[in-house]
Amino acid sequence: MLLACSIVCAAGWSAERLTPPATKTEPVTEVLHGVPITDPYRWLEDQNSPETRAWIDRQSKFTRAYLDALPGRTELRNKLAALMKIETMSAPVVRRGRYFFTRRMADESRFSICMRQSFTGKDEVLVDPKVVTTDQNSSVAMRGVSDDGNIVAYGVRRGGEDESDIRLLDLRTRKLLADGLPRGRYFGFALKPDNTGFYYSRFTLPQGSRVYYHAMGEAASSDREIFGKGYGPMQNVLVRLSEDGRYLVFVVSMGVPPKKTEVYAQNLAAHGPIQAIVNDVEADFRPDLAGDTLYLTTNWNAPNWRVLAVDLKNPARDKWKEVVPEVQQAIDEVSAAGGRLFVSYLENVVTRVKQFTPEGKYIADLPLPGIGTGTPPRGRWDAGELFYSFASFTDPSATFRYTVSTKKQDLWFRPRVPIDPAKFEVEQVWYESKDKTRVPMFLIHRKGIERNGKLPVMLYGYGGFTVSITPEFSSAAAVWAEMGGVYAAANLRGGGEFGERWHRAGMFEKKQNVFDDFIGAAQWLIANKYTSPAHLAIRGGSNGGLLVGAAMTQRPDLFGAVICGAPLLDMLRYQKFKVGAWWSSEYGSADDPKQFEYLYKYSPYHHVDKGAKYPAVLFVTGDSDTRVDPLHARKMAALTQASTASDKPVMIRYDTSAGHTGGGSVDKTIEELSDELSFAAAQVGLTAVAR
Repeated sequence: MLLACSIVCAAGWSAERLTPPATKTEPVTEVLHGVPITDPYRWLEDQNSPETRAWIDRQSKFTRAYLDALPGRTELRNKLAALMKIETMSAPVVRRGRYFFTRRMADESRFSICMRQSFTGKDEVLVDPKVVTTDQNSSVAMRGVSDDGNIVAYGVRRGGEDESDIRLLDLRTRKLLADGLPRGRYFGFALKPDNTGFYYSRFTLPQGSRVYYHAMGEAASSDREIFGKGYGPMQNVLVRLSEDGRYLVFVVSMGVPPKKTEVYAQNLAAHGPIQAIVNDVEADFRPDLAGDTLYLTTNWNAPNWRVLAVDLKNPARDKWKEVVPEVQQAIDEVSAAGGRLFVSYLENVVTRVKQFTPEGKYIADLPLPGIGTGTPPRGRWDAGELFYSFASFTDPSATFRYTVSTKKQDLWFRPRVPIDPAKFEVEQVWYESKDKTRVPMFLIHRKGIERNGKLPVMLYGYGGFTVSITPEFSSAAAVWAEMGGVYAAANLRGGGEFGERWHRAGMFEKKQNVFDDFIGAAQWLIANKYTSPAHLAIRGGSNGGLLVGAAMTQRPDLFGAVICGAPLLDMLRYQKFKVGAWWSSEYGSADDPKQFEYLYKYSPYHHVDKGAKYPAVLFVTGDSDTRVDPLHARKMAALTQASTASDKPVMIRYDTSAGHTGGGSVDKTIEELSDELSFAAAQVGLTAVAR
């Protein structure tokens, strides 16, 4: 059981003492499609200029002085540490009877790559991040294991960068091979079964993605480009190799998420040419290889998705077979493993896994440990043992082994978390959005709470890119609820909870639906006596950062605190920086005059009003975010600070060594969450009383 504590939620700072450092303005005006647009903080876009670095330093000192002095922050940090500094382990990759996985012990801050000689054998550390680098912001991640289990490929990632370098460890000598790859953005990696080489996809600007072949023992500079010529930075190219090494599959995604996917295949065994499987259909295709069959999970003529089978010996489209048809529930994931198709559906945002024969005959449901989120069992096509993970809002992710022949399930790993699920309640409620669309939302709180209109509520949302917010364990949610608050997770349009129609109802010119859904969730919580604006905090990151930024500028009266992480906020310029152009398939681009109109209507940076009374805001970002440029948070923080007429703090938590997904260690994650939750708690009156 977590230690109870009392948090005093009044920061004790006067409005005068909360005055942030002044930020100079250097207005730049440009005309977009006949509309003059003035940007007062364009100079903050240059991350490396001396002026921007000095601004970051001043802002960071201001923010740290406030956050470090918050009463109860230490107690809250201890609560998070108790939940997060526990032994954690991934599902294993099985090769020739050996099990490869990542593990972090309770007293460690980063994951190691480990191996067992048997299911119940002793863990052996193969790659220790402390030996790889002393930088606590760096991490290691497994990228692949050879067919014979003698080579482990892993990436080394610095901070929160999307880039990593790739290294190959020979387990026979326990030494690195000279066949590693330099720092880059890699989207595919596949070792040949005979260990003579590997395939990989690398993205660079302005070229885009290319697939290469590396022959073992040769210099990386001599790697041969085999696919991708003619594609640009708007296309991502992935490569996959069949388990037996016979087939190579190339997947070309047009945007993120892809509005169109192309799939190509090559019969390596027959030295055949690269053939187009599908390249002329405006739909998404997600391939799985199983022997001579290519399974395609697709939304082509199926908004809730279906599965098609393609015989790679005769891939003509008129020979394709539908093996799993579309049904009322949306398909979430598909796994071709153990000689079966495992299909994970979302039934009112809860996982249900069904098993099918390779021909599509229904076998049975896979019994899951409870109501929550489960992955379909994964492993090799000819494997007898598969692994899947399951989690709920009150139970961290556990991993189970499923033996196909006996249907037996064995526990691989379950984390021990000091929290009693019996003391908590999870509700699923439905509410109406502005246009009367019914939207579901999960509420996590202690049992027996009194709805008095004053409960501190943390409302979380995402709403985009087909991402589904399903019941999964969150340390932030657990701590917030344990302390007496309500954690709410809304299933907004733009996600994938109810298939492609639900997604499309929240993209392009319909993006406002997502913001309306989120605002509707807040209004429902208030109308149903859970909370009030003064006690309501909202939180989101990345696309969710855009969400809370839009909610804040459209309804500043509705919230007491805003946590805006790694956000997109200047929607007229986002496509010009880093990989922002990828997301024009979701948002549109201001370069297009029609799309400019609706982007300009909601772009948070362009709707900060001078003299408006904004809630307390904490922007969160870092130098190493190579996905969403930190310029969004920098500019928005400066503009909101200069514009707000309230006495609420507006600040930016800027980490010079973290990126889009934080840093490499659990300690760093705990520090960031401690800052976010203590900031929100101080604003909305969260207290925890010993019980």
